[in-house]
Amino acid sequence: MSKAGGLRSWGIMRLAMGLGLRRRPTCSFLLQSSTSISSSSSPLAVGSNGKKKDKVIVIAGPTGAGKSRLALELAKKINGEIISADSVQVYRGLDVGSSKPSAADRREVPHHLLDLLLPSEEYSAGKFFEDARKATEEVITRGKVPLVAGGTGLYLRWYIYGKPDVPMATSELSSEVCSELIKLQEEGKWDEAVELVVAAGDPKARFLPTNNWYRLRRSLEVIRASGSPPSAFALPYDSFKGQPEFEERKRSNDLVYDFLCLFLTSPRIDLYRSIDLRCEEMLMETDGLLSEASWLLDNGLLPNMNSATRAIGYRQAMEFLLNCRNRGGRSTAECFFSFLYEFQKSSRNFAKRQLTWFRHELIYHWLDASRPLESVVDFAFSAYREKEEGKVVVVPKNLEMRVVNPRQENHELKCYRAKNRIFRDEADCQHVLDWILRSQRRAAA
Repeated sequence: MSKAGGLRSWGIMRLAMGLGLRRRPTCSFLLQSSTSISSSSSPLAVGSNGKKKDKVIVIAGPTGAGKSRLALELAKKINGEIISADSVQVYRGLDVGSSKPSAADRREVPHHLLDLLLPSEEYSAGKFFEDARKATEEVITRGKVPLVAGGTGLYLRWYIYGKPDVPMATSELSSEVCSELIKLQEEGKWDEAVELVVAAGDPKARFLPTNNWYRLRRSLEVIRASGSPPSAFALPYDSFKGQPEFEERKRSNDLVYDFLCLFLTSPRIDLYRSIDLRCEEMLMETDGLLSEASWLLDNGLLPNMNSATRAIGYRQAMEFLLNCRNRGGRSTAECFFSFLYEFQKSSRNFAKRQLTWFRHELIYHWLDASRPLESVVDFAFSAYREKEEGKVVVVPKNLEMRVVNPRQENHELKCYRAKNRIFRDEADCQHVLDWILRSQRRAAA
């Protein structure tokens, strides 16, 4: 994994403006589609000016499915550039836990929307929409093909269909709202802050994730600017989802780009095993996820404090290391395995939520990640070429993602338990425990 480059010295700006960070040491279901690409034609996507729309490829999938590798190999074949749609890869220094593309991958194919922010800063779907659309136009201007790859569902939904027309707050209004909430945030009075926003006019604030201060502030900004809560503004996606199967002609006419959307996943048991192994691999080296989590703690961030520290893997690792620091840097194999279990479980649950989200996104063609990568890349390449000619894209049967025996799969999922392949006993994690003792004892001092 690539390691974050050196961070410049940053001034300390607390809470809404972000905490200053010291330099980090270098360590750096299913859509049952029919099948095969059809030779039947569909109308070419054209804009309101009558010109043919630019093609954009979107590659989505649950964590651990292999979408980044598919995007990389496809980009090399079609002269493309990759735009990340990952809510954690935007942060500098969070490399291992976000599976950020390596330096070698980035040399092979240009990547965008990586390493934009400090972990103390917030990022949103609205900001992603603006950044990703801008990057898309820049890629097209260079004569390249944009490939948007990631698993953050809301980011991709807004990118494809558009974002709601929620008013932006002026700098004066933002400062005013921040002043209203900052003392409550400093004192950790989340429930009291929520009730303040509810009283202002947004009852849905009660359903925000705990300590998501950015969204709470944004809700209050919208109310102050418009007199209405964010939920009062129509979502462009809603005008599409009522269309049977997202009827091709209507979709092509109404969207800004001519999209080829692919969703890569595996049978759930295979996916879960892959996720469990990936979690182990992130902890195998002492300059991996635990080192990145330690760096976050060293710079004054706490678990579940903001977008970066709520991210799966980082939150669990920070909680684990905080507990170690409270014990003078000491830990045990039992504590380590308990942390690993929670990390794996949270990652699998996240993948399940991603599958549920994208199951309702009918614009995607679902592909079986357990098939040879070369076959999937060849199909995606052919689908892109066929789409350029106005032909309907249909997934071949051998690449279809479908459950052969749903009852058997459900039984296997109920009985599923992680079987570690790297950390099987105390001896396998001793080097990690030794590193924790050395590094967290110093931090606790």
